[in-house]
Amino acid sequence: MNPKPINFSLSIVNANPSQTSVSQKIALSFVGVGLLIVLISLVANNMLYDKGLFFVAALISIGFGSIWYTYQLYKDQPKGIKNNGIFFKDISSRGVVAWLLGIILTGFYVCLYWFPQYLQGLITLFNPLSKILRGGKVADQWFVYGSFYTISVVLMGIKMMFKYKHSRYQLIRTASVMFFQLGFAFLIPAFLISMQQPELYFSYFFPLAYYQGTPQAFESYQSIAHTTNLGLWYFGFGLAMFFIGTPILTYFFGKRWYCSWVCGCGGLAETAGDPFRHLSDKSLKAWQIERYMVHGVLVMVLTMTTLLWVNVMTNRSILNDFSEIFYKFYAFWIGSTFSGVVGVGFYPILGSRVWCRFGCPMAAWLGLCQKYFSRFRITVNGGQCISCGNCSTHCEMGIDVKAYAQRGQNIVRASCVGCGICSAVCPRGVLKLENTGDDLKQRTDKLKAFYFDNKDIKVNL
Repeated sequence: MNPKPINFSLSIVNANPSQTSVSQKIALSFVGVGLLIVLISLVANNMLYDKGLFFVAALISIGFGSIWYTYQLYKDQPKGIKNNGIFFKDISSRGVVAWLLGIILTGFYVCLYWFPQYLQGLITLFNPLSKILRGGKVADQWFVYGSFYTISVVLMGIKMMFKYKHSRYQLIRTASVMFFQLGFAFLIPAFLISMQQPELYFSYFFPLAYYQGTPQAFESYQSIAHTTNLGLWYFGFGLAMFFIGTPILTYFFGKRWYCSWVCGCGGLAETAGDPFRHLSDKSLKAWQIERYMVHGVLVMVLTMTTLLWVNVMTNRSILNDFSEIFYKFYAFWIGSTFSGVVGVGFYPILGSRVWCRFGCPMAAWLGLCQKYFSRFRITVNGGQCISCGNCSTHCEMGIDVKAYAQRGQNIVRASCVGCGICSAVCPRGVLKLENTGDDLKQRTDKLKAFYFDNKDIKVNL
């Protein structure tokens, strides 16, 4: 008698069923109501009889719904990374939802930078919060952007803390980026405005904040020096962080001290961008392009700043308007289009660290310091590697971590931001984030030989 064939279709289909509880649906309803209020503010600005009430309602609805949904999603989950099914979900596998989200984000950035009049209803919705935080000053598109940015980092940061609750390093790191974004990049600048001081962002330094190294910035701060020296102090602080602070801190803590613990760009990528980290291109070609582009942008911003200062010192006798044209070119294509429109708008398509990998001049400078002078390494116990590929899959910087692990080679890539996710997703404990002085002297001697002895030594960035 022939055995009855077994039908595997049901078990395959239901192997990882997507189930949403009643509580989760209610939570999502709150989020939907909050987003509806925001949408209404865009199209019915003059019809909102109480903008403060609408703003509070939207904020509470979105915040409560997001946190409640996250709690329900992870409360009964066992310890470990929860990345099941990411390649099958429409939003995290470049499906229709991902493309729609990408279009919406890109469109928002285009309006933010070049067509703020289309966001006027949304801007006025934030007037009550702006007046409270900034001493009666009404909102503009940049305050709205900063508010959305901070809300996203905080709410998605809470989600990260639920998701990575088993990892002490991830909890502390996430709390750090939330703290610096909320305090140093949102509340402190608003407080300074309310105190009739210049709007300063203490979590962004030159060359990422490229304007802060220019003579225009210096002249602006000097013009108000009779009332406050805070601007001039901030100008010097930014340059000191580039030449002194960054090399010293990177020596002790690696690139992670800034890219994964302080920077707002990295903070958004690590929180709101976490569902898209696996989309980063891990190919050798992408790495080659990355090295040329990110270091090219660093050279561009340093050259641009130098030319602007030469223009000032020579009273335009040499360069005429060339340096200003260079500045406008950089501000439009790199400062706005690349870092904003592409850097965030393309999260659902290209991954969460496009700007950090290919364009950030601060990341390039940090990477050079990390590769040749830092004690920080991701060390590898190659004998334990089972080549599962989890580490490479979830590296947002596009590093093929598995290749290093298989060779038993410590990861010293300049692009590594020390987020620690590769270590967290490793089932065998192969990868470890630590500070070690191993081979530091060898690397320093190699760099000295390259620069001072003029030997034909190939240095891989």
